Amino acid sequence: MKIDILSLFPEMFDGVLNTSILGKAAEKDAVSYSVTNFRDFTTNKHNKVDDYPFGGGAGMVLMPQPLFDAVDALRADDDTAPRIILTSPQGKPFKQEDAEMLSNEKRLIFICGHYEGFDERIPEHLVTDEYSIGDFVMTGGELAAMAMIDSIVRLLPGVLGNDTSAVTDSFSDGLLEHPHYTRPADFRGMKVPDLLLSGNHEKIAEWRWKESLRRTYERRPDLLNDRKMTEQELKWLRQFKRESGKE
Repeated sequence: MKIDILSLFPEMFDGVLNTSILGKAAEKDAVSYSVTNFRDFTTNKHNKVDDYPFGGGAGMVLMPQPLFDAVDALRADDDTAPRIILTSPQGKPFKQEDAEMLSNEKRLIFICGHYEGFDERIPEHLVTDEYSIGDFVMTGGELAAMAMIDSIVRLLPGVLGNDTSAVTDSFSDGLLEHPHYTRPADFRGMKVPDLLLSGNHEKIAEWRWKESLRRTYERRPDLLNDRKMTEQELKWLRQFKRESGKE
């Protein structure tokens, strides 16, 4: 996969793209990164990328010309049709299923915004996908792009040391991940559940499934709204509700 990033602050990506899983993925040639300052594509003498909005209002708006020209330059060396992703508070909430879908692409171009917003012709005519990572305000789109890139790259074949890790992560099957424990089995009187020490892998798998459902019910019940429940899951949910006094 090839990932291009358009940003006014490319130095923000130096450490992130060369560290941990993202750095190892590049070392394995699973992905390559390129970060471009789209200010380099301005055509005005002051190198401005923003201007006042027509009709008045607070803040500055990113002009279309630098970004359109920057994307044209990136695409000139490749006939692959990339997904062009805009980080925006008005975008679709980014979810695990989006990361999985984008991990199958050959090339991605991320556009990181700043200031009050974008000229509407950018999301309307340039980008293919517009995503938000949450209902909160950020200074720019760089951190959102980093989060999305991390979630996508870790799904590429061979990137994680254990290929089952991505499959069992939270959200991968619509549930939060079950609790984890490691050595020592007894730490300051806080003990690991006996079942996890039993060696009974079938029972352990069932316990993990149940605890994933319990954790999701307690912390993110909204994730269960559209889930097709099995009979076993419905039985466990009734148990959780009785235990919490909600039934």
